[in-house]
Amino acid sequence: MTPSTTPSPFHVPPVLDVLGGLVQRFGAFWLGLGRLETHLLAQELRSTPLTQPIYVCGLARSGSTLLHEVLAAQPEVATHRVKDFPLLFTPYWWRRASANLRPTAPRERPHRDRVWITSDSPDALEEMLWMAFFPRCHDPSVCNRLTAQTRHPAFEHFYQAHVRKLLLAERARRYVAKANYHVARLSYLVRLFPDARFVIPVRAPAGHIASLVRQHAWFCRGQRRHRRSLAYMRRSGHFEFGLDRRPLNLGEPERVREVLRAWEAGEEVRGWALYWTMMYEHLAHVLATDARVRAATIVVRFETLCEAPERALRTILKHCALPDDQRALARFAAGIQPPDYYPNPLSPADLDLIRQETAPAANQWGY
Repeated sequence: MTPSTTPSPFHVPPVLDVLGGLVQRFGAFWLGLGRLETHLLAQELRSTPLTQPIYVCGLARSGSTLLHEVLAAQPEVATHRVKDFPLLFTPYWWRRASANLRPTAPRERPHRDRVWITSDSPDALEEMLWMAFFPRCHDPSVCNRLTAQTRHPAFEHFYQAHVRKLLLAERARRYVAKANYHVARLSYLVRLFPDARFVIPVRAPAGHIASLVRQHAWFCRGQRRHRRSLAYMRRSGHFEFGLDRRPLNLGEPERVREVLRAWEAGEEVRGWALYWTMMYEHLAHVLATDARVRAATIVVRFETLCEAPERALRTILKHCALPDDQRALARFAAGIQPPDYYPNPLSPADLDLIRQETAPAANQWGY
């Protein structure tokens, strides 16, 4: 295929765009269909245990995709996959219907970070379920945090049944999801699943913010040229960067407004530094004050993962109570290295600003 005919990494096929729009527009219908699926599978679901679900959650560009891929590759682990968008609400029926579809050819994902995907690749799509029941969960003007005191019986029944249906469809025993926004829901999740396991990646501020700055600029350019890609991001629950970037409100509205003001003023680095600080101060506070979340969590430093990948992966699998497959570990570890595929976009002044803004939070994480 010549460069002139190679699809843009932001290309979204028209049929996928139309289907996504229909699912979004007729959300109540798809929720009803999901409940019908649950009703018809009631007997099978009663004998499908849901134990020790695993959640990878942290600020984007911290290594969460890699960790999701490693965990999803383990035997008897189910997860959402690229092909599940947008028919996410009936996971068992869709998996039966798509069982004989051949995976698409490998392609590098839009992030240009050497992650190659097919239609069968693990994907972070769980957020669609949360948006269906918590319609303001990505509204920065309100608190997006859920606590152990939060109650939403309709969501909880639908969600637990959904995960069981996915386990049934994949004939799996364990569920794993990459869900970065769960940093605002850890205490809620550990109430729903007292035996849950959380994998929280953290990355040194300078390298992390450099990656976020680059990705945001790249996604803005791509979405301006390919508007369907913006709709895809919104419908699948991705607001980390791009034209509809939205910070999480973790209960400190003035700090959120400060982040937004910095971005609106074109102060990209300062805005990201403020957001990094807010995010990881929140996580440090939750880990310090919620014993159940702390016991369920392993923190994975991006730098440690790159320096000693096999040892780091083995520790993660042990925390998640997953088998330690030496060959699989070696295969993943061989491809893990510090990113060298883009120039650092930060100036010395930017680095000084990051150090000033993030120092207190960074110290709590050993940076």
